[in-house]
Amino acid sequence: MSSKADYFAHYEAIATVSGQMLSAARDAHWNDLIGLQEEYRHLVDALKDADFGVRLTIAERTRKFELIRQILADDAAIRDLASPCMARLSALFHGTAHPARVLQEMYGAR
Repeated sequence: MSSKADYFAHYEAIATVSGQMLSAARDAHWNDLIGLQEEYRHLVDALKDADFGVRLTIAERTRKFELIRQILADDAAIRDLASPCMARLSALFHGTAHPARVLQEMYGAR
């Protein structure tokens, strides 16, 4: 990262994407969520090396932690929203040796 402004812009971009992911999960737009996850992963991967060696003031550290708390809160809310869907899907597959057949019956041959 070339500056602290860039550094924080990156954290803010991650927070923005996590907010978009939460919105997609709330609206049950799971395909949109999957697409946003790829963008999120890319942003987080790019930040990993940049986080090393950046010296922050107390105010800047507070700002960083607020962004991280928001990102983690979004993540927890997404997991809560996704869990019931995953449990229903798991229940559909439980006891069957042919999950592809279950999906085909649900959605038809595509």
